[in-house]
Amino acid sequence: METINIICIDDQQEVLDSVMRDLRPLGDLVRLEEASSAAECIDLVEHIDENGDYVAVIISDQVMPGEQGTDLLRKITSDGRFNKTRKILLTGQATHADTINAINEGGIDNYVEKPWQPEHLLQTVKRLLTLFILETGIDYKPYMSILDNATLFAKLR
Repeated sequence: METINIICIDDQQEVLDSVMRDLRPLGDLVRLEEASSAAECIDLVEHIDENGDYVAVIISDQVMPGEQGTDLLRKITSDGRFNKTRKILLTGQATHADTINAINEGGIDNYVEKPWQPEHLLQTVKRLLTLFILETGIDYKPYMSILDNATLFAKLR
């Protein structure tokens, strides 16, 4: 079975811990990774790609030391290897201009505001994971227990 990764980037460890806890139901079938900066995320993405594995979803904070989340997502979007990777901006400090930039140039699929509702975040990630698996052509059957059924059945019609 393929190794599918979900990466969360935030410079605050307590936020990373919370996101990892909220996404734990996915952890039996996908690898949950974390990074504390955009640079660390880029290294992680490169390592995953070198191993022939998949980066399905990236969840990024906006305000981080060094590089903003929108800049990171723009880099990921512009790299053809990751054109199917789904992206979430998870932040409480993005300006209106940051959000527009993330949508227009960073190719984000969802914006989730901090503080978030754990079930909403999990459901959003499930939906995006389902879209990634279907668009990539990965056999979805082994992942049925963690996919979003409404999205799956709508796409399979």
